[in-house]
Amino acid sequence: MKDVQNLRDTRGVDIQKVGIKGLELPLTIQRKDAEDITIYSSATVGVSLPAHYKGTHMSRFVEVLNEWSDKHLLGVDIKGCLEAVVQRLNAKSGYLRFEFKYFIDKASPVTKISAPMCYDCSFEGVLDNYGEEDEEYRFYLGVDVPVTTLCPCSKEISEYGAHNQRALVSVNVTYPEDEHIWLEDLIEDVENCASSPLYPLLKREDEKYVTEHAYDNPKFVEDVLRDVVLKLRNNEKIDSFEVECESIESIHNHSAWAYQLEG
Repeated sequence: MKDVQNLRDTRGVDIQKVGIKGLELPLTIQRKDAEDITIYSSATVGVSLPAHYKGTHMSRFVEVLNEWSDKHLLGVDIKGCLEAVVQRLNAKSGYLRFEFKYFIDKASPVTKISAPMCYDCSFEGVLDNYGEEDEEYRFYLGVDVPVTTLCPCSKEISEYGAHNQRALVSVNVTYPEDEHIWLEDLIEDVENCASSPLYPLLKREDEKYVTEHAYDNPKFVEDVLRDVVLKLRNNEKIDSFEVECESIESIHNHSAWAYQLEG
């Protein structure tokens, strides 16, 4: 049958990434102090396409990801999977991203009752110049951490009380292939930079503790961002990072926001 994708294109436009998005498949990942687990993920995968090719072969992306999923290697070896994609598509560069929900059993601060807490996470791999001397691979670990912030200004100017709100801290970090950073540790570092962590289950004693803890630990969105930045700077494993903090204000119809990119 005629291979239309391999026909020649004359428009002279190289495509940086072309592939598929939203492919749902099981993802096997490593947990800290526990066995590997298999969870649901949504994958985005693509390769570079030279200007003279009309199109890429979309089915091959699914074939490679299914093969790696059957071997239970997805999430354990992102680089190996990405190399397989680039080889199968005969490309020089490739991109692979998995988005998934990660559950951690979290105990309430006083009564110590555990319940699963959900975090939106991502694994992302980028491979450039495959097979050449300047070949480069980068891995990104991402997580969105919901927290509580309490306004220092509100506390200072009010005779009693202070407004607080939920905030979302989004972190992406890169680190060398011979190092490893656990999602659990990254999440804990971020939560420690807020006025208070969030908990899936609180009894009255826990709610009292959380309310008072946040009141004793007021944070602007700037404070949270700076504290997270310092945590990441002091982590010798991390090469570069990106941090975004959005405070979903309780007394405004807009959010407060801060962003930092380093490395």
